[in-house]
Amino acid sequence: MPKAVPAAPQVRHLVVDAESAGQRLDNFLLRHLKGVPKTHVYRVIRSGEVRVNKGRASAETRVATGDDVRVPPVRLPDRDATRAPPPAREFPILFEDEHVLAIDKPAGVAVHGGSGVSSGVIEQLRQARPQAKFLELVHRLDRETSGVLLLAKKRSALTHLQDQFRERGPDKSVGKTYAALVVGAWPAQHKVIDVPLHKYVGADGERRVRATSPADEQGKRSITLVQVVCHLGGFTLLDVTIKTGRTHQIRVHLTNEGHPIAGDAKYGDFALNRRLARGEAAPVRFERMFLHARRLRFTHPATGLTIELSAPLPLECENLLSALAGASGQQESPGRPIAQH
Repeated sequence: MPKAVPAAPQVRHLVVDAESAGQRLDNFLLRHLKGVPKTHVYRVIRSGEVRVNKGRASAETRVATGDDVRVPPVRLPDRDATRAPPPAREFPILFEDEHVLAIDKPAGVAVHGGSGVSSGVIEQLRQARPQAKFLELVHRLDRETSGVLLLAKKRSALTHLQDQFRERGPDKSVGKTYAALVVGAWPAQHKVIDVPLHKYVGADGERRVRATSPADEQGKRSITLVQVVCHLGGFTLLDVTIKTGRTHQIRVHLTNEGHPIAGDAKYGDFALNRRLARGEAAPVRFERMFLHARRLRFTHPATGLTIELSAPLPLECENLLSALAGASGQQESPGRPIAQH
């Protein structure tokens, strides 16, 4: 019997329901086009083939209840009934109630599947919590970044928290602080980086970001605050707070200033990274990027109280700091114990 030829993909129209209202267009599509490469989803949005109520829209467009989203023909992957589901996995919990969940994400785990990653934190948590009616990422961390990651357990909490992070200003009730170990001696007086960033897709299909000038119409203003914790031989431990939440913001800003993050495989000093991994650039081997989301502060979406959550430095980061401190003659590790919420 001849093999059936799959039907050609057709234009689809998706109607936004109340549960999806307030989502970014890219996230809405990624939920409905499971298995389609993220790069392809972003490509059809940029090309104007995706329409919201017959008009062009950007990836950042927020959809509303009743919106008609036109999706161009895209071939969805064949659903193989024998395909193994994502592994069920729980992560260390920093805070949880009926509205939000905060975990300590390990390095090396993506926050969601896509771009060659079969599953991430969100898929694994959903598999571990089949009774959960709603579970969504409030924000993202790069795969190699560890630390505090916030998820919403209700749609109302998701939109409330995303609005907080998007509109952060002088209000100190919202903020993200990272520990970053950078190459070289960061000047203590250099505390503010205000350099626009331009996001693009490279020839290999990977998302990349570059620092640009205010004259670049595609550049977005990006502000990073930097505080020196201590100098350790040929490295500097920094506390980094972001005032804008751009893709790869910290990594590109620090590299653009001449001080890439130790172990950064995309924007860093690749020769030094290899020496770190072999144990030649420090007294211990270090095989990841030293960027850790150590503190997250936000207003609780239901109670209005300010919540501040902290995640201690992972052991491999503490070990590297201790080794560098010992090699540079310091008496103790600069890794500070961070109280749990």
